[in-house]
Amino acid sequence: MRRTRLVTLALSLATALGVSLTLSAPAQAAPADRYVALGDSYASGVGAGSYTSESGSCQRSTNAYPALYAAAVKPASYRSVACSGATTTSVINTQLSALSSTTTLVSVTVGGNDVGFSNILSTCVLQGTTQCVAAVQAAEDKARAQLPSLLRNVYNGIKTRSPNARVVVVGYPVFYQLGTVCVGLSATSRAKINEGINLIDNLTRTAATSAGFTFADVRSAFVGHQLCSYGEKWMHALNFASLGVSYHPTAAGQVGGYLPVFRAAAD
Repeated sequence: MRRTRLVTLALSLATALGVSLTLSAPAQAAPADRYVALGDSYASGVGAGSYTSESGSCQRSTNAYPALYAAAVKPASYRSVACSGATTTSVINTQLSALSSTTTLVSVTVGGNDVGFSNILSTCVLQGTTQCVAAVQAAEDKARAQLPSLLRNVYNGIKTRSPNARVVVVGYPVFYQLGTVCVGLSATSRAKINEGINLIDNLTRTAATSAGFTFADVRSAFVGHQLCSYGEKWMHALNFASLGVSYHPTAAGQVGGYLPVFRAAAD
């Protein structure tokens, strides 16, 4: 009789402990984010290949950092409306409509086209050092005068449509590693181009921080993988056969440079 009671008590205790342990173990929650990606060709993934048919001339790649993040994290919903050639104005006019009050995560890369990235690089390649330096300087002057307010307009639009979302503003990589032996543009031109990119990134970081957003700085991630570096190149050099991919990240640059920096900022 005593032994039966002891066995019953032991079983009851084991059951109770088992229930207690089960209840205390944290549940593995499914990702609940509703993620929307905005921006220009660096966000759409120009240069990374594997473009989706629905994106047309916007050239959204399955190798772009937003798509890679969505594939890895599997949020509750994901949509990219990033588009090659986008400016701050076109993001406001054609992309912000993808946001809603239920959006919980937003990424955006924009600003380079507002100061004429592509035109500057064409000038530098085709017209020489003097013209290159002058073109970059003009773009820097324009960026200082106009880019903060243009970015502020985009960020205010994001806040209005998705007031509860986490917003990650993702910057641009610096194109060239300096101090190496490198054919093509002069060392002066390369240094001036880098200076211009650094200015855009720094202005963007200030605007993002002022808006209460997170700035994801990819510059350090690309060090050693830039043009003129000795490591694996994560940027396309000038490509006359496919000018659109020139100076854009490769698929390796998206996965090795952009993705980890964005994921660290978004998680």
